[in-house]
Amino acid sequence: MATAHLARSAPLLALLAALTGACASDAGDSGYGTGLDPQDAGVGVGQGGAQDFGQFRAILEDGGIPDPSTLDDVGFFNEHKIPLPNAGCEDAVCLHGLFGSMGNMISGSRCNVVLLGMNTPIDPDTLERPPLNLALAIDVSGSMRGENLDYTVAGLSNMLDKLEPGDRVSLVTFNSEAEILADALAGDDPALAEAIDGLWAEGGTNLYDGLRTAFELVSAHADAQHQNRVLLLSDGVASAGIEEDAQLVDLARAWAEEGVSVSTIGMGDEFDATLMRELSEVGAGAFYYVEDPEAVLEVFTEEVEAFLVPLAEALTIDADIDGDYRLRGVYGTKLFELGVNKAHIEIPTVQLAHRTTPTHIEGGRRGGGGAILLELVNSAAPTGDGAQVGSLRLQYRVPGSDALVEQEVDITSPLSIGEDDAWFETESVEKGFVTLNIYMGFAMASQRAAGGDGRGALTLLTGLAANVEGWLTSHDDADIEDDLLYIHMFVDNLIARGATLPPDSQTKPEPEPWPQD
Repeated sequence: MATAHLARSAPLLALLAALTGACASDAGDSGYGTGLDPQDAGVGVGQGGAQDFGQFRAILEDGGIPDPSTLDDVGFFNEHKIPLPNAGCEDAVCLHGLFGSMGNMISGSRCNVVLLGMNTPIDPDTLERPPLNLALAIDVSGSMRGENLDYTVAGLSNMLDKLEPGDRVSLVTFNSEAEILADALAGDDPALAEAIDGLWAEGGTNLYDGLRTAFELVSAHADAQHQNRVLLLSDGVASAGIEEDAQLVDLARAWAEEGVSVSTIGMGDEFDATLMRELSEVGAGAFYYVEDPEAVLEVFTEEVEAFLVPLAEALTIDADIDGDYRLRGVYGTKLFELGVNKAHIEIPTVQLAHRTTPTHIEGGRRGGGGAILLELVNSAAPTGDGAQVGSLRLQYRVPGSDALVEQEVDITSPLSIGEDDAWFETESVEKGFVTLNIYMGFAMASQRAAGGDGRGALTLLTGLAANVEGWLTSHDDADIEDDLLYIHMFVDNLIARGATLPPDSQTKPEPEPWPQD
């Protein structure tokens, strides 16, 4: 794999110096400022969107069978910390394209993947978080009455302790209409705490009015030295005002282009998960599903402590796959177009990953990763020895300037086409391979169960569990171990509903886990 640095600009150096609190003159001959170490493996880069697959997990924990719509690939991969090779490029974002190939863990047929990983040489421990200009848009409709509102108040109150002197917080509540309860107050202002403690729930859910009002408050106090963002929390769907999802999404997209991001929090079982995910994706923020009180506390504190200054804007990745392989799927992002052996990915902004360690927080989420994976199949009439798989081209705009950064990465493999040996370029892509197989197993099992085929779902998950257990005998990985717990939980829930395995003589080979062309 080769990474070619093709463009670098003075504005980028200024950005890095601002991030690290160092002057350009301190950078030394290498051009790196304090906090940049090209020998360091680097910190993950996040694209926003779902940060967990908490809704899917919560249904399993409650003894249920998840609907396929509750499983999101971006959220699933974000709960898996995938360490990447050294961030050795001289830019704020470094791209990796890593190849792996093995029989898949569901049917055993050949599965080829390319891990598209992004990390940064910037050390977050050296960064001082820029002050917040934050507007909280909190749903106080009638459905929030009781535990949901109690947990929200507790989480917001705890959040106040994490605010810094320069932070300013506005509080907007919405039911049938929006109301401003606090306008750009300091975290230690008694009026802010009083407004939070006095939250009361009644009425309908005017999501549009609440979100629009919050954006306007952030805009009124916005400046380049602050992180300008909105945090939206709701437990329901729009039932008053403008209710069309497309108009809400357009609102978030327009404000993101003005530099105001939006993160979303969905509570309970009735909120519009698809809308909340999409708002965060186009709004350059994060989406969280709140499972329990501890998760509420984690989300609020995580958001105010997160460093969401963009590392790159208008980022694109173009994948070009060679003739010996055929590109069949893209997983881990919603913002892509798939062509004949080509894929084009567009991400409005990327930042430091929200979580930087694989620590599992009891009652909360785990991870700190995120990955984009390409799935390849061998061509029907292979030629050559398979050494050149394809190439990737990264381009992004340096924040606050018109300067462009470009990188090119070759994707290579020592395998001949059709060779049976398993091979992974690094442990990173091996974990990505396993993660994708578990995701597809969950997706297929939930689809079968939703269609009434409990036996088929049980058969699939039982085989997957055995293969994951086998992999774990030679690998120590907390994320995959946790996944295995939920595979077993899914199995138990299916059995509790009467699903049984077929006799050995009637067991049929599993079909291809990925959609047929």
